[in-house]
Amino acid sequence: MNITHIAVLICYIIVMIAVGAWFGRPRETASGEDFVLAGRSLPAPVLGGTMLATFVGSGSIIGAANFAYTYGLLPGLLFFSGTITGSLILVFLARRVRELAGHTIPELFDQRYGKAVRIAGTVMILIAFIGITAYQFTGAGYIISLITPLSEQSGAVVAAALITFLALTGGLKSVAWTDFLSALMIVLALWVAVFFVVGVDLGASASQVTSVGTDAGVLGGLSALQMLGFALPAFVLLLGDQNMYQRLAAAKSPRAALQGAVIFILGAIVMIVPIAVLAVASAILQPDIEPDMAVLSLADAGLTPGVVGGALLAGAFALIVTTGSSYLLTCSANVLHDLVGQLRRPQARSERQDLWIGRVAVLVIAALGFVMVSFFPSVLALQMYAYTMYGATITPVLLAGLFWRRATAAGALSAMAVGAVATIFWEVTGRSADLNSVIIALPLSVLALVVVSMVTSGGRNERSSASGRAARAAGASSSH
Repeated sequence: MNITHIAVLICYIIVMIAVGAWFGRPRETASGEDFVLAGRSLPAPVLGGTMLATFVGSGSIIGAANFAYTYGLLPGLLFFSGTITGSLILVFLARRVRELAGHTIPELFDQRYGKAVRIAGTVMILIAFIGITAYQFTGAGYIISLITPLSEQSGAVVAAALITFLALTGGLKSVAWTDFLSALMIVLALWVAVFFVVGVDLGASASQVTSVGTDAGVLGGLSALQMLGFALPAFVLLLGDQNMYQRLAAAKSPRAALQGAVIFILGAIVMIVPIAVLAVASAILQPDIEPDMAVLSLADAGLTPGVVGGALLAGAFALIVTTGSSYLLTCSANVLHDLVGQLRRPQARSERQDLWIGRVAVLVIAALGFVMVSFFPSVLALQMYAYTMYGATITPVLLAGLFWRRATAAGALSAMAVGAVATIFWEVTGRSADLNSVIIALPLSVLALVVVSMVTSGGRNERSSASGRAARAAGASSSH
């Protein structure tokens, strides 16, 4: 137990609680709109920071670090290639998303396909996002167990409480600003750690970083198809990630949305490189540790100074906590707008009721996420499942709805059903140990979408195109 590490972690937690309490005041968060979309007030730097901290959580600092530790530097960087490619495409979509300015992805489904697809999409999103929330609890529990005498499970309970508190209090305003601070903290900590670990601990042996895993081949023993199976889930998740669309919609203007998306991709590159380098350096310095601990274990006093190690652990913890609270918050938006909101008349709803429904949803989803943790052997395994479940069921339907006029409701429902069944079958039968389920589930989902849409599309039944939908949405906005 390192007193410096504990002190740094406590300081971070105090700051996060203070920020959450500040934005939780009725003056700052007074309605469901404030809770879910921060009153559409986020400036570009905060927007970029919250997008970065939301997408780069324990799946990166633990899951991707595990991967780089096991297979080497090039595979470790390729693991993140889906994130970089997806974020580039998101830059081009940023203005359009802000102009549509919806609360959730299923809301867009309703405009394009109808209510049945909206409800089905909501269920798929909740199944996937509860999984993503779950491994944030696990990852934060790891860190607490490294710093304090608490076990990993007890640490996960503490982390779940903090994550839930941040989501409960100020909603997206609280989450976005804590994300921004956390992103700055972890980027600084990672690069300082690279200096000490690679520059000091490895020293003259630093050149070995590029050769780890290469004795088994350029991809560390993986085939090209297996490598694609690890890179593709992040790509398809990011392209359709409701968190990203929700944050772009929360920007104070379309221009701020575009600038925030650019900051996000630049920040992702700056954060991804040191994670991969540190994980591979850890494989050289600590060849017998648990791979999940590849980066986190470098906080040991024998490898980095106490303050640097404390900042690294606290920064990683910050990243995980803010990612968890973001996914809790976006799930509550689905419950509020796409489930409960469809059962009540608009005139029967009040802003205060929406606020409290959102908060109750956060509590329920947090409990479900905590239960899900016990069904997967590692953070990386749960990460691949959750990313694939979302990417195979939501992303094809979303992109087809935006860019393909002939996509139909029947095609969308078929894609969701096939993608979900294929993912679950591949995971339950254990085949994902050799080839990640995205390689099977995503093509089958797209095929179902295309074939069923072609069969069922027709001039009479075909719903309006993306441009027509945008025009109706703009007209509805102006009428309010």
